[in-house]
Amino acid sequence: MARAVKLLAAAGSHPLKACLGSGGGQRLGSLPRRTTTMPTTRRTRASRPGVNGVTQAHKTFEVEEHSNSPAKKFSSHGISRQHNKGTSSDTAMRKQLEQVDVLQNMGISRHFDGEIKRILDMTYSCWLQGDEDIILDAGTCAMAFRILRMNGYDVSADELHHVAEALGFHPSLEGYLNDTRSLLELHKASKVSISEDESILDFIGSWSGCLLKEQLRSGGLQGTPLFREVEHALEFPFYTTLDRLDHRWNIENFNITGEKMLKTSSMLCSTNDDILALGIRDFSASQVTYQEELRHLKSWVKESRLDQLPFARQKLEYFYLSAAGTIFTPELSDARILWAKNGVLTTIVDDFFDVGGSKEELENLVTLAEMWDEHHKIEFYSEHVEIVFSAIYILVTRLGEKASLLQDRDVTKHLVEIWLDLLKSMMTEVEWRINKYIPTTEEYITNAALTFALGPIVLPALYFVGPKIPESAVKDLEYNELFRLMSTCGRLLNDVQTYEREYREGKVNSVSLLIHQSGGSLSIAEARREIQKPIDTCRRDLLGLVLRKEGVVPRPCKELFWKMCKVCYFFYSRGDAFSSPDEKAREVDAVVNLPLLLKGSSNVSLPILWEGSNQHA
Repeated sequence: MARAVKLLAAAGSHPLKACLGSGGGQRLGSLPRRTTTMPTTRRTRASRPGVNGVTQAHKTFEVEEHSNSPAKKFSSHGISRQHNKGTSSDTAMRKQLEQVDVLQNMGISRHFDGEIKRILDMTYSCWLQGDEDIILDAGTCAMAFRILRMNGYDVSADELHHVAEALGFHPSLEGYLNDTRSLLELHKASKVSISEDESILDFIGSWSGCLLKEQLRSGGLQGTPLFREVEHALEFPFYTTLDRLDHRWNIENFNITGEKMLKTSSMLCSTNDDILALGIRDFSASQVTYQEELRHLKSWVKESRLDQLPFARQKLEYFYLSAAGTIFTPELSDARILWAKNGVLTTIVDDFFDVGGSKEELENLVTLAEMWDEHHKIEFYSEHVEIVFSAIYILVTRLGEKASLLQDRDVTKHLVEIWLDLLKSMMTEVEWRINKYIPTTEEYITNAALTFALGPIVLPALYFVGPKIPESAVKDLEYNELFRLMSTCGRLLNDVQTYEREYREGKVNSVSLLIHQSGGSLSIAEARREIQKPIDTCRRDLLGLVLRKEGVVPRPCKELFWKMCKVCYFFYSRGDAFSSPDEKAREVDAVVNLPLLLKGSSNVSLPILWEGSNQHA
């Protein structure tokens, strides 16, 4: 049977070989590179004189103080001017970009698609022309770069070279120290890297992060509106949190973030009160929908008898949080529900293969999936097998019928293949464990990207977010690469945080493999740090592929891979929060249940807005 997602570029080849090497010299410190090179189109202006660039070995900048250096010009006309004023330049373009940023951060930008596109098209045109309103103001340049890139415009990090180069001039550094807003924008821009070659962003991120932390430590920001915003940005890089949690934070802290919204004819809502009211109504109405969906999901768990499996972790709320927190718009209810249901089932299957099932039960489950519509020809080995397989079979059959109608072609076979791939790869891990076999790094990563079980969650959801996906797209290398990068990133994040537990259970993961291959010379902490490198590379490459305009996979579908990557960071960037029944419970309530509470507000109007949104829903 053809694999639903092929992790090998061709028979006999392996995507990890180029970076990991072979034999005893294999290391996980370098990420497996792409199986194929995706064509890219870069649009950059000619290199500026006086910019020597970034040395890859040390990631530092060498600066020549030529009189015509853009950094020198930037220093004398840009930041020094800001230093004298004590604030960033308030150009019309800056104001419009700030408006776009606020609307997107509150989760209501879809109501202003036309206006936002007009602003971004105009900004991109100015960017390509090197407009001084952008280039000579650090905050505006950083904000334009971040917003344009994250909205799919082709912008190069090289255009921030003059900002990094300016660090060699003391006057500009003094200006930065007094301009927290520009520092914050530079720090945010540094996080949207799409390649390990963008050392400029690494340099800017490290430098701006240090200065912002110093400002927090010194107490210079204490009591200012920016304090909470800086603290939030440093603690939660945008790829480590869920969209809906960010929306809630920005709505509740609108007295800080909303100060950038000024009355303008370019937006349909012309006052801060209008924007805030829309944000509150939108978020509150969505919570009513989320509560109804979660009630439906809880009923489904009981009807499917999944709560009767003693070995299974019950993770419905966490999976629904990951769905509602990222696929948040009202019309995507089907995608949220199938995401959560398949997430619940993959966790139960994972537990069945890890601790709940005998070898005979697991083999029986795989055989049933292979036979699929003819599974009635054999018996269930146990009641547990019957419950697990029946839940998968009924869900896949129903999803297949609905997805086939939406796609105008039969996709049920593809959904079955996705599940069969997962079950077979999990069986491979069981056989390794039983036989005490230590796989090579290549064998482990190839199999583990599947056993991390994101396939049944993400891939079926692609059929429910709007665009039609031809069968040729499902077989395309871009589709394969999106899945590989997402799954590898998630698996390695998980490995770093679950090493001790899996070691006790006799399971190998990337941490134990690194230590084993080093002959014990690497400590656990060193192995974990080594694995962080391919994690970072995976994340950057995935974001680059998602934002790239070319390709056969539609943008709304590509975004689901990125959303799941953020979910993995959310649960595993600071420990194994997924395994804890309580660690993310507050976040579940924040997205689904708790009314908004505006900081620094009496909230007198909130109950009215809340009731209005309920009636509207």
